[in-house]
Amino acid sequence: MTIATVARRARVSRQTVSNVLNAPHIVREETRLRVQEAIAALGYRANQAARQMRTGRSRLIAVRIEPTRDGINGSVLDRFLHGLTETAETAGYRTMLYTATDDQQEIATYDDLLSSYELDAFVLTGTDHGDPRTAWLAARGVPFVTFGRPWDAPESHPWVDVDGAAGTAAATAHLLAAGHRRIGFVGWPAGSGVGDDRRTGWHRSLVAAGVDPVGLDRQTPDGIAEGERVARELLDRATPTALVCASDSLALGALQAVRARTPAVPVIGFDDTPVAGAIGLSSVSQPLGEAAARCVDLLTAVLDGSHPATDHVLLQPSLVLRHTT
Repeated sequence: MTIATVARRARVSRQTVSNVLNAPHIVREETRLRVQEAIAALGYRANQAARQMRTGRSRLIAVRIEPTRDGINGSVLDRFLHGLTETAETAGYRTMLYTATDDQQEIATYDDLLSSYELDAFVLTGTDHGDPRTAWLAARGVPFVTFGRPWDAPESHPWVDVDGAAGTAAATAHLLAAGHRRIGFVGWPAGSGVGDDRRTGWHRSLVAAGVDPVGLDRQTPDGIAEGERVARELLDRATPTALVCASDSLALGALQAVRARTPAVPVIGFDDTPVAGAIGLSSVSQPLGEAAARCVDLLTAVLDGSHPATDHVLLQPSLVLRHTT
């Protein structure tokens, strides 16, 4: 079984079949589907060793598995990884997973992986200010994209991110429209790129509505217990009538703090985790499947040399409203 056999069945050229196998993103969907149907019907299997010698690629990308932490927000990256693996497979790539406890260990893992495998590229997650991982890869000319912005230099490399400020702004605007003025925010300590971005949306929305946000926010490391603790403090001292949180873990803690309050204090989380759906918590949802697909698009474009190495995509989240049980 050869590429020529597949080409005859699909009524396309051999080059088109090769494009579907090696760069499917450049082939029209109708044609790509017809070729894939022919491949499946004929049982064609590409010789990976020959393909690697011909193209100089292993068709293998690597991405880190994040720790689950409290078992709630860790599920966000699980959903991203599922989407990335499925999209990469459609584009003809396989995904290698690895673990690391911090940035330095992750960099050491890069060195080990690049010494042991013919990796084409990396997908990085969880970017922050002064990220040493991207600097290490860039200095060695290793292709990569990030799910998360390079906060200090947005044009430095290709990335995909979700507009966290837009998400918290939408949550705050919803509460303002419902008549709330004293809307508190429970977020992470200052200095986190993602956390600061999410706080910005809340802050700007209140200021635009003529509300002074001073004293209406609290900062804490992520977690349910931490969220409950600072939410109680905020409720006792600043008496907000509604709360927006930087994560669903913090929102679940805040829910525990507000359950005995009268009148009820609505809480909105961020990330729309399965737990939020199960208990009826309103939350900001990230388009993780689309984010994964766009990461693969950027990465294949970088490897093909068909896009600038500084392309980036900023996706919009959506507010999912529920009635907490």
